[in-house]
Amino acid sequence: MRADLKEKVDRVLITEEEIKKRVKKLGAQITADYSLDDDIVMVGILRGAVMFMSDLARCVDLPVTLDFMDVSSYDGTKSSGIVRIIKDLEENIAGRHILIVEDIIDTGLTLRHVVSFLETRNPASIKICTLLDKPERRKEKKVEVDYNGFEIPDEFVVGYGLDYQEKFRNLPYIFVLKEEFYE
Repeated sequence: MRADLKEKVDRVLITEEEIKKRVKKLGAQITADYSLDDDIVMVGILRGAVMFMSDLARCVDLPVTLDFMDVSSYDGTKSSGIVRIIKDLEENIAGRHILIVEDIIDTGLTLRHVVSFLETRNPASIKICTLLDKPERRKEKKVEVDYNGFEIPDEFVVGYGLDYQEKFRNLPYIFVLKEEFYE
């Protein structure tokens, strides 16, 4: 890690190697839960899930269709509580198995909104896969995660798709950003 980057890092929470191992296990679990005949659409929630979804899709040994939604509920480092759909799906999902791929589940409010929105389109099923889960921040108790990478404490994390002001997404590990850097 570069010296000037180290100044911004409180600590590495999840290493690149730990992420690779867990993504491989999640891919195997998803592969086991679906059949070759299932019509699966992996829906990545932009932009944070791009890195995770790309790696996860390569670990799923089934044909899948990839699509994306851009959904926002954040203002800086805090959830605003207002969910906006910025980009909708391109695919028709009626009768298809949907696997929502998220980078992180915080309050669960955004994800609950996305699930409700997609349910109106009559998919065969909707499952949720997240890389990170902050259960102590959960406000929406109805959100059930089918595939969970890591449970993490209530800290502001970046890396491997997660950002601060659109930066740090490209780093292959997840770290806690020093509070003085983003306050």
